[in-house]
Amino acid sequence: MRDFLVTLTDSKSVAAEAYRTLRTNIQFSSFDEEMKVITVTSSRPSEGKSTVACNMAVTFAENGNRVLLIDADLRRPTVHKKFKLPNSLGIVNLILEPDRRSEIVHEDVIEGLDIVTSGAIPPNPSELLGSKRNRALLSRLREDYDTIILDTPPLLAVTDAQVLTTISDGTIIVAQHGVTKKDEILQAKGLLEKVKGNILGVVLSQIPVDDNSYYYYYSYEEKKTGRKDRRAKK
Repeated sequence: MRDFLVTLTDSKSVAAEAYRTLRTNIQFSSFDEEMKVITVTSSRPSEGKSTVACNMAVTFAENGNRVLLIDADLRRPTVHKKFKLPNSLGIVNLILEPDRRSEIVHEDVIEGLDIVTSGAIPPNPSELLGSKRNRALLSRLREDYDTIILDTPPLLAVTDAQVLTTISDGTIIVAQHGVTKKDEILQAKGLLEKVKGNILGVVLSQIPVDDNSYYYYYSYEEKKTGRKDRRAKK
């Protein structure tokens, strides 16, 4: 595993603890609604969304959940690279041929965590992800997993994340410290609101602290009790 999987390589670090805090906040973000399928996106490329999605998946699995991580970024997929998995078959194949599930799903990559990579990049990602076939597939997968995490493309580039947030229980936006502009986050938020997506909050990645380590910040707007913030600090 590479260094970005800090939840595995340095489980006692500030960043790893922050991911566990993020997991807890997601679990308690709604008492009345099921939070099973979670979309992870960003406003622009290279803001760390895939790293966040992968580490989230690890922490949910470590908490005893049966977790499925799906690389639904059919533009620039990276999950297979991060976990060093083959990518000849993936979510594209699973949508079209669900009976091949046993061939496509990488089971127990770590204990409790299954992964579906992207597979070959199709010519029509948005249409495929928004298809009835994909909706039916996710409906079936809900029955077998406690948590499903979807790594999706940036919101300001393509519509894929908007499509997937309509069939998710909640969406997280990842923003990079010192890079992502406020207007970009607001635009991304607006795009999700247009499709009535349930925005759980924002993860601010790569915030430097004194010892050059990193932590992640998570906040969400709780529907009944107002705004709550969570920080994981050293």
